[in-house]
Amino acid sequence: MNLRRLAALIRKETLQIIRDPSSIVIALVLPVVLLLLFGYGVSLDAKDIRLAVVVESPTPAGSSLVAAFADSPFFRVTELRHRGEAEQGMVAGRFKGVVVVPTAFAEKAGRGDDAPLQVLLDGTDANTARLMRGYVEGVWSKWLAHEAGQRGQTVAVPVVAQPRVWFNPQMLSRDVLVPGLIAINMTLIGTLLTALVVAREWERGTMEALIATPVSVAEILLGKLVPYFVLGMAGMILSVGLGTALFQVPLRGSLWVLMAVSALFLVGALAMGLLISTVAKNQFVAGQIAIVSAFLPAFMLSGFVFEPSSAPAWIEMLSRAVAARYFVTILQTLFLAGDLWSVILPNSAALAVIAAFFLVVTLRRTHKRLD
Repeated sequence: MNLRRLAALIRKETLQIIRDPSSIVIALVLPVVLLLLFGYGVSLDAKDIRLAVVVESPTPAGSSLVAAFADSPFFRVTELRHRGEAEQGMVAGRFKGVVVVPTAFAEKAGRGDDAPLQVLLDGTDANTARLMRGYVEGVWSKWLAHEAGQRGQTVAVPVVAQPRVWFNPQMLSRDVLVPGLIAINMTLIGTLLTALVVAREWERGTMEALIATPVSVAEILLGKLVPYFVLGMAGMILSVGLGTALFQVPLRGSLWVLMAVSALFLVGALAMGLLISTVAKNQFVAGQIAIVSAFLPAFMLSGFVFEPSSAPAWIEMLSRAVAARYFVTILQTLFLAGDLWSVILPNSAALAVIAAFFLVVTLRRTHKRLD
């Protein structure tokens, strides 16, 4: 390892980054675009759900129940008189659910008898349907308690739950999605930066000129890693700043721990990009391989949106080879819980093993010859 040659290679790559705006776009503009799209456009929270409430026979009790649903922040209520109209509206997609208040509802409720409601839910979105069921039951329970209080009675409930949500008290999906999106951004940045840029050098013939020099393979790889590592870390800092300032996502852990873990993950992503560039010496092919082998597994198997433990066993085992899975876990812990070393250390060790694997394989696969 000749430090003088290494410094010259780093300077050469830095100048190439400055002259080539595509690298700046990938590292600094792409994360901002993805954060804005996902931060504002993607939400797992169920609010303003379109709900039809059918009151077959208007009564004070029925009107009170309709008002209870209308006061809920989770529903946007439309009051109807005919069940068929509500069912047709749900089939047409105008409503996500229907609550039917039957004719004998007020009479049975006044006598203290069972007064059932019919609840129809649109099951095409299973997650929203489950949330709606819980919301309807919550509104119903509060309405019963209110009506009993109006009559000076009490509702006998055998178990009273007192829920307390840790780490994300407001249960905002954005606070979970934004940290995971930072991992997706860094995966895409790391693999594309090195895969596309090195493949471009093969296409332009500059790599052959570099191979003809006395530099070693290790110097070539390190000379390419260092500038893009700095650029990738700048993209990470920009993403973290945007997430905390614009989306108000809390960062309860140490910033230095976040930087260290991000650096470890980025080294593995950049090494993976270099490995892709040695296999595919064409920019189009390298880009396709990077998306299929890095971005899609990171998006689908990291726990960013879908929990790997809920997938079939072989899919869950496959996800253990995806570095983004461990990085997403660390990021969500640092942002929402803090410096929990029982989570950070084992996942960081997994990141170190994956990064070392890609570095070693890339070093062995890269040769100073054209074949």
